[in-house]
Amino acid sequence: MANPILVVGSVNMDIVARVKSFPRPGETVLTDNLMMNPGGKGANQAVCCAKLGADVRIIARMGDDLFKERLLGSLLRDGVKTDLISIDSSFSTGVAMILVEESGQNEITVASGSNMRLLPEHVAACSDYIAQAKVVLAQLEVPLDTVEMSLRLAKSAGAITILNPAPARRLPDSVYPLVDVLTPNEIECELLSGTRVSDAASAEMAAARLLDKGVRYVIVTLGSRGALLVKPTGSLQFGALSVKAVDTTAAGDAFNGALAYCLSKDESIEESIKFANTVAAYSVTKNGAQASMPTMENLEEFLKDFDK
Repeated sequence: MANPILVVGSVNMDIVARVKSFPRPGETVLTDNLMMNPGGKGANQAVCCAKLGADVRIIARMGDDLFKERLLGSLLRDGVKTDLISIDSSFSTGVAMILVEESGQNEITVASGSNMRLLPEHVAACSDYIAQAKVVLAQLEVPLDTVEMSLRLAKSAGAITILNPAPARRLPDSVYPLVDVLTPNEIECELLSGTRVSDAASAEMAAARLLDKGVRYVIVTLGSRGALLVKPTGSLQFGALSVKAVDTTAAGDAFNGALAYCLSKDESIEESIKFANTVAAYSVTKNGAQASMPTMENLEEFLKDFDK
């Protein structure tokens, strides 16, 4: 069993429609393929950690509505401890509306609901659990001051802090020194750094600006091109496995969850990225968000095709 991981983030119900092509403005696209899947970046990343074998809790907030029991039950079945999830009866549980095109690409709209009612005081009330965690992992689907409080408490307790800055939002300068590992995609890296990102060289330049703000490591995720690690001593690119994408919805969440899992086991940042790339590659070959997260047995079977 790995050391404890604490995730601070969102829990959503994903309402997913598969379409031939994304609608243009004013266009109606018909489909008979509709699913309701547990989601939310925080929950997805926690489930990824748990299915790999981690001891993981999530600090989150949900509405007292028809989605609550289904989402709580799903988290528990996947091995996530839910005792730090609080209920807000005045806001609905978060909902994500997702369109998935035939190519596997997606468009997502999120109604945040109770996720935006996860406040710094809720995190402060969980400080004993933060102090016990080896890794604290956060994203940006909850209020920024809550994220900052989580990272500040984690840093002061000596935990490894990971911030997945998604969805893309600007961050106050006070956040960067609290982050050991920042994991933006190219769009997020460009927004945070103010540097245009169009290739690996420009991504490295943008990431270097984030190091200057106080981050220890920056990992720029590059989709099918893998990931770029930038640290004060230089950079290193890691290729991705070549797979046929079915649904890319939770690829970033798979990467971050797997990264947290490896770092909680005291693996190096380089080995953790290699493993996270593999988990992300597996996830895009499956439908859904949490359903696409692999167990170790799933990964072993998956990798057999690459050993031939």
